[in-house]
Amino acid sequence: MQLGFVSAILPELDLSELLAFAADVGYDCVEVMCWPAGGAERRYAGVTHIDVAEFGAEQVDAVRHLIEQTGVQISGLGYYPNPLSPDPEEAETAVAQIRLVIEAAARLGIGRMNTFIGRDPSRSVEANWPRFLDTWKPIVALAEEHQVRIGIENCPMSFTQDEWPGGKNLATSPAIWRRMFADIDSDYFGLNFDPSHFVWQHMDYVRPLGEFKHKLFHIHAKDARIDQDQLDQVGTLAYPNLYHTPKLPGLGDVDWGRFFSALTDAGYDGPVCVEVEDRAYEGSLEARKTSLIQSINFLRNYIA
Repeated sequence: MQLGFVSAILPELDLSELLAFAADVGYDCVEVMCWPAGGAERRYAGVTHIDVAEFGAEQVDAVRHLIEQTGVQISGLGYYPNPLSPDPEEAETAVAQIRLVIEAAARLGIGRMNTFIGRDPSRSVEANWPRFLDTWKPIVALAEEHQVRIGIENCPMSFTQDEWPGGKNLATSPAIWRRMFADIDSDYFGLNFDPSHFVWQHMDYVRPLGEFKHKLFHIHAKDARIDQDQLDQVGTLAYPNLYHTPKLPGLGDVDWGRFFSALTDAGYDGPVCVEVEDRAYEGSLEARKTSLIQSINFLRNYIA
């Protein structure tokens, strides 16, 4: 396995500074964010370390030079919008950018990009399904053409009032994954798995690693802590942010020894990228850098 981090936590740094920091700390790779230039309202969104809208031969050579210079690989290109948004313009923009990210990953020879399926949160899974197929079959076909594997993160995106009740991402559970991969059967369509999202959903985050081992394209290392006293007050039907807190690896409820034991049993040997969403470390750039140093020191117990 290769240990990396998600670049969204360091938006102030350009790509050269980002990869230099990763090299200094000892990371093997970085998942590089590729949002459209101009920002976004959601936390951790809108970060553009590679602008895929302007990504010709000169830009490709520049990125490759940085990789060679620092020795830090790019684990994948990341972009996490809602391509099934009920707002047609938002959905269209998301799909267009996903296609550009796939093409950029192919030009770089990375062969991997990570994203969300998307969802209309006001409608059921069943009601979203026809649009999912219409939207994603052409995207996966493009990925196959360019030999780029798409890793879908399992985050429900249902943390706040505007995302409630269904959330903004369909791919939240093994039951949905089975149907998703049956209806779009492709070696280039798989998972970017994050165990923390199963913690607050009260699901087993280890068992799926065996069943879906052939679909594990990328791993996010994020922890989560459940506030049981608060959960007892508001219940599981409340907004998850009322009873759950994202934490650095080792500071929440994930049993990382058990998780990595199952991951190695599944034969996984790809990237594992720390995703920092821990508000306790967000006060400054230095604090966020410290969070990545603390995380690598912890996870090196499991990844040599």
